[in-house]
Amino acid sequence: MVFGRTDRRKQNAITPVALKLLVAGGFGVGKTTLVGAISEIKPLRTEELLTEASRPVDDTSGVEAKRTTTVAMDFGRITLRDDLVLYLFGTPGQHRFWFLWDELAQGALGAVVLADTRRLEDCFAAVDYFERRGIAFTLAVNCFDGAERHSEQAVREALDLDPQVPVMMCDARERESVKEVLVSVVEHALAGGAARSPAAV
Repeated sequence: MVFGRTDRRKQNAITPVALKLLVAGGFGVGKTTLVGAISEIKPLRTEELLTEASRPVDDTSGVEAKRTTTVAMDFGRITLRDDLVLYLFGTPGQHRFWFLWDELAQGALGAVVLADTRRLEDCFAAVDYFERRGIAFTLAVNCFDGAERHSEQAVREALDLDPQVPVMMCDARERESVKEVLVSVVEHALAGGAARSPAAV
């Protein structure tokens, strides 16, 4: 800075508001893929190879070809405007890593619960987690190739979701599809869309 002058670049610098969203769901449902499809930076991934030792505890039914697993989180970033940034945190899917969810959920505006209709029961834990804590979420059905198609209403009824919880079909590999899901989460959360009154935790 020249003496006696104001650095206008510093005056005009905008500190963006950061919104935190979680991406949760069962093992192998596509959380890492979703974060990678939309992130403007190279996603931070904490994937490790599945081993023989994990076979008794990791149910790979329906995802037999899966060779890696997230052991902590995935992280991605999207700049929506100069003054607005989304941070995405993908949660680990296996039960033994669920203790990390409480840390990741701190300060979250909302969440995506990703579901696979071939293994719909795998997303029960995530739905329950966000309902109990009053965190707004959108249920996004990842339409895997070869999976039987179900209506949004059928999925809603199968999961006993409240009417205000958005349910969408998506392709976690496609950027535009993921963007629509994230917009839904933000709109739902800003409209005060926590699924149910938070239960005691």
